[in-house]
Amino acid sequence: MNAVMHMRAQTELATIYEISKILTSSLDVSKTCREALNVLANNMGYRRCMIIVDTEEGELHLLAAVGLSPEEYDAGHYRPGEGIIGKVYSNGMPAVVHDLAAEPFFLNRTGALDHIDGERIALAAMPIRVAKEVVGVITIDRVSERAGGGFNDDIRLMTMTASLVGQALALQRTVLAERNQLISESRRLRQELKGRFRLDNVIGVSKRMQDVFAEVHQAGPSRSTVLLRGESGTGKEVIARALHTLSPRKDGPFVKVNCAALTESLLESELFGHEKGSFTGAVGERKGRFEMADKGTLFLDEIGDISPAFQAKLLRVLQEREFERVGGNRSIKVDVRLVFATNRNLEKMVAAGEFRADLYYRINVVSLFLPPLRERREDIPPLIAYFLDRYNKDNGRELRITQEALNVLVNCYWPGNVRELENCVERTATMARGDTINELHFPCQTNRCLTQTLHHVDKDDAVAPVHGHGHGHGHGGPFEISVPVPELPHRTSAPERLFGEEMPEGEKERLIWAMERSGWVQAKAARLLNITPRQMGYALQKFDIEVRRF
Repeated sequence: MNAVMHMRAQTELATIYEISKILTSSLDVSKTCREALNVLANNMGYRRCMIIVDTEEGELHLLAAVGLSPEEYDAGHYRPGEGIIGKVYSNGMPAVVHDLAAEPFFLNRTGALDHIDGERIALAAMPIRVAKEVVGVITIDRVSERAGGGFNDDIRLMTMTASLVGQALALQRTVLAERNQLISESRRLRQELKGRFRLDNVIGVSKRMQDVFAEVHQAGPSRSTVLLRGESGTGKEVIARALHTLSPRKDGPFVKVNCAALTESLLESELFGHEKGSFTGAVGERKGRFEMADKGTLFLDEIGDISPAFQAKLLRVLQEREFERVGGNRSIKVDVRLVFATNRNLEKMVAAGEFRADLYYRINVVSLFLPPLRERREDIPPLIAYFLDRYNKDNGRELRITQEALNVLVNCYWPGNVRELENCVERTATMARGDTINELHFPCQTNRCLTQTLHHVDKDDAVAPVHGHGHGHGHGGPFEISVPVPELPHRTSAPERLFGEEMPEGEKERLIWAMERSGWVQAKAARLLNITPRQMGYALQKFDIEVRRF
């Protein structure tokens, strides 16, 4: 007897070991549970083994089984409290039935009593728990007379097996929950990005931008290569995303690369990918951006900054639509829509021999010119409203801007375009006290304007409005919502004589007089007239006085 018990203990230990290895080998619990039940049935001599788990619909269905036909497997579904399996699930207590034929609660739904040839069949059922919550039932049945009909050993083995199955189910459910969360978040972000970069959401009410929108709507659904041209900060990436969203490839990837940010060797590896061992540090195979953008859109920004050597490599890809990874010899074909962008004058670069003419014609199929902010000043007020609204939401504030402050921004020269306007609004909003931004809050009022520092516009008066040069809207006088120009002080408000000359009587004459004697520096001229530089700028606009440059 001791030898028999020892042998069974060894068998149980080996069985549990095999089951634990199987259940941790994969996240496919249906497959691993079926393999585990096979080991359990073969090692212990059971007729049938089943694992039944609950579903989101509140029913119990077979997850895995051994010894059942396909028809019997399909019939393996129960309601909580129904039959022996339903009762074990509901009360969380194990059950042992020594004679299934004599048990009134046994449903025989999967045909356990069919084809028994007069043998007495016993069944044991054990609840499966995840974090103390019953999530399923494991059952075994066997000939009742085996080994005297006792079930103590079986219950012990099933308890351990149920615990291992519960851990496997818990892991799978955690992974599935996280996966579903990621899928949901991905869908939400995709919808958000679609809404964000929808052309309707690109801010622009000016005629210049409406013309751009019409061109984007025309070019978006096509497969044609697009070249976006415009100064830095004009919104080329936003338009590129809009082209992608309007195309049949909108559900595919949108991949962007800043060509100016990478060296030639890094750019080649980044775009085309590399094979393992192709260079020092290439520890594995890596796909390039062309492969990543397959069936989607590839946006190459700052294309005018790539080297002549790389221009030749890129030209071949554009011609053949195939390439080899760095260090590889296998040609890879891709289906990619290409959108390029540059702030460089490519025509001059071609003439100077700095940019290949054949590449120029390849990328310049459809050209879209994005106007700078100073040429579409009608868009500045809605842009300011958008930036200020976003700032208020992000910072829990309720700032508003006065008409006078709005007019200051509208009439500024913006060499940094939209990005500079956004920075100016955020910087001013951050430092503003109270709930109102007025014209005195801007850094230009204390000679701390970043435009002056970076671009030296008008030197002493960095925020000077655009002066009239007869080039139409955007290069002409002040925008139509400008604040009224204050009256210049009378002669008695300023020194009567300067260098032996009297100040003229007329306003325009006094402006020219002050500018000539200050070397056409607006800030100095303003001090002669006892007005602010901003007022000086407005006065110059009013009388259409062109500032001389030296």
